[in-house]
Amino acid sequence: MWDERYASPEYVYGTEPNDFLASVASQIPRGRVLSIADGEGRNGVFLASLGHDVTSVDASAVGLAKAARLAAARGVHLTTQVVDLADYVIEPGAWAGIVSIFVHLPPALRQRVHAQVVRGLAPGGVFILEAYSPDQLRHGTGGPSNPELLPTLDALRAELGGLEFTHAAALERDVQEGQFHRGRSAVVQVVARKPG
Repeated sequence: MWDERYASPEYVYGTEPNDFLASVASQIPRGRVLSIADGEGRNGVFLASLGHDVTSVDASAVGLAKAARLAAARGVHLTTQVVDLADYVIEPGAWAGIVSIFVHLPPALRQRVHAQVVRGLAPGGVFILEAYSPDQLRHGTGGPSNPELLPTLDALRAELGGLEFTHAAALERDVQEGQFHRGRSAVVQVVARKPG
């Protein structure tokens, strides 16, 4: 499904970073950053432009090929890896930052990935997440239609135990990201730091 979506020559979610990420990215310490399910690379390329050593992982080779082209066009280095998050192991203690932007996983897999996020951050490392919440189903302006894939803030707090939340919000805002994220949206946002 994702290879098919990304097969279009245009960048279907645009080439600019998610604006929440852009507003908080300065909180990530300089170093290695992992961008989960980075698709066509708009967020990974942005983070690389800030001087981070970025690895973008995604299930779609088609999306990551576009990410590599975007990185080349912007004059930055981006490491890409085609992975299935069900099998991928986040390297423990290795990451100054981990970023999850509009990544919607089944609850059991999301819990497993988030447990790995907590282990994967180096002391002082920062996790940044924005996702659609269950209230997004009223808007229909993007994201999955299955409510199980839409996390609540309470669920995220439970799954990310061991991190210190510096920002945690459930809110409505306008999202304009290419052709699939357009309009008033209900989202959850997290910025969380690993102590130490």
